[in-house]
Amino acid sequence: MSFEVHAQGAVHVFDSFECAIHRMAPVCEHCGVRIAGHGVEADRRWFCCAHCARAEGANAIVDRSGIPAQQGM
Repeated sequence: MSFEVHAQGAVHVFDSFECAIHRMAPVCEHCGVRIAGHGVEADRRWFCCAHCARAEGANAIVDRSGIPAQQGM
């Protein structure tokens, strides 16, 4: 069974979520991974995580995962 995704005035038809993610998900501007979950937006740029955002200069990003950030990352 197929489904439609309506985005930015276009209609896309897929037969799996994996195909839809591969075609439609934004790409992290630091590491290039497809963002299929909660991404981080900073200054109209998308990142997969706070670490990648900080690596690109977005210093106000806070990672609320509850896992302490490692020094030097």
